[in-house]
Amino acid sequence: MTATTSRPGRVAKLPPRERILDAAEELFQSEGIRRVGVQAIADRAETTKAAIYRHFETKDALVAEWLRIVAADYQAAFDRVEDAHPGDPREQILGLARFIAEGLPTLSYRGCPFINSLAELPDRSHPARQVIEEHKARQTRRLVAMCEAAAVPDPAQTAAEITFLLEGAQVSTQNGSIDRVGERLLGIVEALLDRCRAAGP
Repeated sequence: MTATTSRPGRVAKLPPRERILDAAEELFQSEGIRRVGVQAIADRAETTKAAIYRHFETKDALVAEWLRIVAADYQAAFDRVEDAHPGDPREQILGLARFIAEGLPTLSYRGCPFINSLAELPDRSHPARQVIEEHKARQTRRLVAMCEAAAVPDPAQTAAEITFLLEGAQVSTQNGSIDRVGERLLGIVEALLDRCRAAGP
């Protein structure tokens, strides 16, 4: 769900639940979770608070469902690189780095939805935090499996290093501390994989 210049006409055609999620995504991304009330979401979705609560028991449940959609987009990136490079885990990993690098311009003014949400939701029992933690754990498992397939000496360590690079690049883009982040990210990940390959099994 991405905002477009013809948003009003497009949104009017969406079913009520999707219209609510579309409005929530736009507001949570631009203004933050805590600052956005249910009435603001209802107004943006051109519906009522009662209608929102028919689809989502609480605002927390709405936040969690929005993050499930975001997480599904990231998991789909894993699927795409696996399909694009069957049997080539090195290219799959580089494909993930490219996916992050290509999304950095958007992050520069909106920020990573996971990082932003974690900052606003300190309670680890919050359903949205649980969505994020489950997503990150699943993402790590998939990356470790790619590293194992690439026969690097220590797959778990290499996956951790790549994760630090991918997530650090997003934070650096958001705070503007480093220039040419995408270009640097790709170069560093490629160099890391080359060192692992040179080290041998």
